Amino acid sequence: MGSEDKKITLNCEARGNPSPHYRWQLNGSDINLSMEYRYKLNGGNLVVINPNRNWDTGSYQCFATNSLGTIVSREAKLQFAYLENFKTKMRSTVSVREGQGVVLLCGPPPHSGELSYAWIFNEYPSFVEEDSRRFVSQETGHLYIAKVEPSDVGNYTCVVTSTVTNARVLGSPTPLVLRSDGVMGEYEPKIEVQFPETLPAAKGATVKLECFALGNPVPQINWRRSDGLPFSNKIKLRKFNGVLEIPDFQQEDTGSYECIAENSRGRNVARGRLTYYAKPHWVQLIKDVEIAVEDNLFWECRASGKPKPSYRWLKNGEALVLEERIQIENGALTISNLNVTDSGMFQCIAENKHGLVYSSAELKVVASAPDFSKTPMKKLIQVQVGSMVSLDCKPRASPKPLCSWKRGDVIVQENERISFLKDGGLKIANVTKADVGTYTCIAENQFGKANGTTRLVVTEPTRITLAPSNMDVSVGESVILPCQVQHDPLLDIMFTWYFNGALTDFKKDGSHFEKVGGSSSGDLMIRNIQLKHSGKYVCMVQTGVDSVSSAADLIVRGSPGPPENVKVDEITDTTAQLSWKEGTDNHSPVISYSVQARTPFSVGWQTATTVPEVIDGKTHTATVVELNPWVEYEFRVVASNKIGGGEPSSPSEKVRTEEAVPEVPPSEVSGGGGSRSELVITWDPVPEELQNGEGFGYVVAFRPLGVTNWIQTVVTSPDTPRYVFRNESIMPFSLYEVKVGVYNNKGEGPFSPVTTVFSAEEEPTIAPSQVSANSLSSSEIEVSWNTIPWKLSNGHLLGYEVRYWNNGEEESSSKVKVGGNETSARLRGLKSNLAYYTAVRAYNSAGAGPFSTTVNATTKKTPPSQPPGNVVWNATDTKVLLNWEQVKAMENESEVTGYKVFYRTSSQNNVQVLNTNKTSAELLLPIKEDYIIEVKATTDGGDGTSSEQIRIPRITNMDARGSTSAISSVPAVSSYIPVVLFFIVNALW
Repeated sequence: MGSEDKKITLNCEARGNPSPHYRWQLNGSDINLSMEYRYKLNGGNLVVINPNRNWDTGSYQCFATNSLGTIVSREAKLQFAYLENFKTKMRSTVSVREGQGVVLLCGPPPHSGELSYAWIFNEYPSFVEEDSRRFVSQETGHLYIAKVEPSDVGNYTCVVTSTVTNARVLGSPTPLVLRSDGVMGEYEPKIEVQFPETLPAAKGATVKLECFALGNPVPQINWRRSDGLPFSNKIKLRKFNGVLEIPDFQQEDTGSYECIAENSRGRNVARGRLTYYAKPHWVQLIKDVEIAVEDNLFWECRASGKPKPSYRWLKNGEALVLEERIQIENGALTISNLNVTDSGMFQCIAENKHGLVYSSAELKVVASAPDFSKTPMKKLIQVQVGSMVSLDCKPRASPKPLCSWKRGDVIVQENERISFLKDGGLKIANVTKADVGTYTCIAENQFGKANGTTRLVVTEPTRITLAPSNMDVSVGESVILPCQVQHDPLLDIMFTWYFNGALTDFKKDGSHFEKVGGSSSGDLMIRNIQLKHSGKYVCMVQTGVDSVSSAADLIVRGSPGPPENVKVDEITDTTAQLSWKEGTDNHSPVISYSVQARTPFSVGWQTATTVPEVIDGKTHTATVVELNPWVEYEFRVVASNKIGGGEPSSPSEKVRTEEAVPEVPPSEVSGGGGSRSELVITWDPVPEELQNGEGFGYVVAFRPLGVTNWIQTVVTSPDTPRYVFRNESIMPFSLYEVKVGVYNNKGEGPFSPVTTVFSAEEEPTIAPSQVSANSLSSSEIEVSWNTIPWKLSNGHLLGYEVRYWNNGEEESSSKVKVGGNETSARLRGLKSNLAYYTAVRAYNSAGAGPFSTTVNATTKKTPPSQPPGNVVWNATDTKVLLNWEQVKAMENESEVTGYKVFYRTSSQNNVQVLNTNKTSAELLLPIKEDYIIEVKATTDGGDGTSSEQIRIPRITNMDARGSTSAISSVPAVSSYIPVVLFFIVNALW
């Protein structure tokens, strides 16, 4: 219901076909909708214009009607909330003693709709604040003061507000004064505000119970349930326990509640019972029904509610008239022997004193001749010889038709195999080939008749002629499971395979599974069979009328699965006792086991030596031998059967073998070199896996060749590869016998074989003589010297070191080293036209000797940057004549001393050179193919820039000339005619 611009709209909407039209009633009488100044119909909604409390209050009901019938809406009550003013008469003064309790009455004026109450103390806006001593009841509107105090003296005005319209009116003030005849003594609580003995509460409502007592001292209010059950969490106490609030009231909240008011003088209890009620709520609605004439109707509607609802029925908006055919019992409507006039709109109404609900539906009573158009008979039914078949005949007809059957033109009679069904169908048991034919069902009622036909085809049963058999195969093989059938030629046939109950997907499993064979064969090929393919295979053969299947078990044997639970039961310095449990044998017994070991030092897993050497398939223990002491090992076990070796087990936990005396001395014991008065001894350190324990180190022993006693020292670091013995008494380059042993915390191990090592050499003492430096070009200087005298006691002369620098910057010098048999060195990559200083010294493994005297040489100027220009050539079949312009060097470039002509055939990389001091050259060349030629100037500083490359074409039967200065060409001429024009050839490489 909405209100706007002094209009009220009551909503009503019904669905129907044809669309319904509407009318309304007020208090049971039709509303005159022609009074347009009072009412307006908007669709089904009723608009009341300028509503009036006197005329328009009451119950409204909407009626919706179309050609099928009428339905009624539930009632809507229209009320007008109002609040009149208080009568203006003055209120009497209330006189009380201090300490006494008092109740100030409100007495609201005439009103409609819910109210709320408050009290003003003396003047607005000073409202009375509620606390444990003062309470305003929202039921009565009265103000309760449990114990009056001097501060309470004053005027009290009741304020009443309409919660619907928010209108507010004020009563006349009530003066409160204290009597002068003394103070009231203490007294026990007197409950002035209490709730009814019985209070009905609606399901889902918020229930508020009020309780307040007068008393001195001010009483304390508490609540409890009389049955002792605890309050649920949803219950709230408000206004200093003066109000108990129960939101969302449910049946479990019903019962007796107690309010206890208590002070030091005593206690009082008020009780009341909350009862539960619920408006009707549908459990089962009625639904539209279409039913044939002469049939019976049973329509049931059911609703829940408290108290239990009663039922009544309407037909087309009017109370249903009962007669012998039409009965209502427990809300259910029965109508027997229906006729067309029983059609219409029906409503079931469930009601109790708290409300009512409507359920609406249409009853359509139909009368029609049989009609197969919506429920046609099957055109074709295929069945197998010996089976049972039912032919349906279910035309639409009202009332239900009588059915008879023909096969071809012959009427079908019942016998021991043929029976007529109650629904009009025909059943044939133990079908034979003779039952083949076209069957017609003739359906008839008082309104007409119709017929439908079905063709019956009888086929021979399908049989599997070659079924799959149980098989036993190894992993990797390919097998065929046969499935071949004999079937009726009239039927299409389909093969499907199931593996362990799941349908085989040939697309998904195409790498292993393939269907092979012809139309009557569904053989299954399994390629490269795996362990996962073990199981039950079922071939299913289906036709339109039957299905047969055959199953076979396939066992796939494979190499064993990994052994389990590999453990190290006992460990020594070189052995480990292992045990394990057998894994899956994959349908082939385990023949043998092998053990593999891994350490931090091994490359992957290595086969271990065991006792017994060959471990048979029934043995699950072995001792691993030949282990290294003090090394962390992991072990795993591999099982083998006649198919092959399987997956290895998971590794055992890591274990370390016990310590032992080392057994392997270092290898590659050698030495030599070092500085003067040193004996250098070197060896390859013993790998960690051969150190056999903690505290590993080396014992180094040495003695001069021919001496009996050994000098020994200890090297404590296991990674150290050398030891240097320093002593002034050591003669240079003298022979020593050397051996290196090993030890750890368990004791000393063996020494390496004795080997001989030279002590350190003495570095050279003499500088090279006759040192000279000679500039070769703009970037090279050659340094030469005489060899120094050398004797064997000095050791081996390794070579010479040549140092060089420029501008006196000796500290930033460079160096070149050459072998001991060399007496010269070439310095390359130098700057041009610059003085370089150089000195030479000899060196050996002990160090370097003194430098020679310093000599110097100046690098040549750079070669000219200008290339030979205007190269002109003249060729015959045996030689080439070249001419070019002279190259002139600039002041900072080396003088030209001559020229080099570089030439090669175009097919070879082999370049030949002709030197000349002229600006021309003659090359005796048989011109059988193209030549590539270039010219460079030569200087002390090196070769200058190259001319452009010239390509001279091979000569056929003529002379040719050319230059690099221009480009042109002429036709070939006879070699006997003098040629005055040049051939110009591009420079090509």
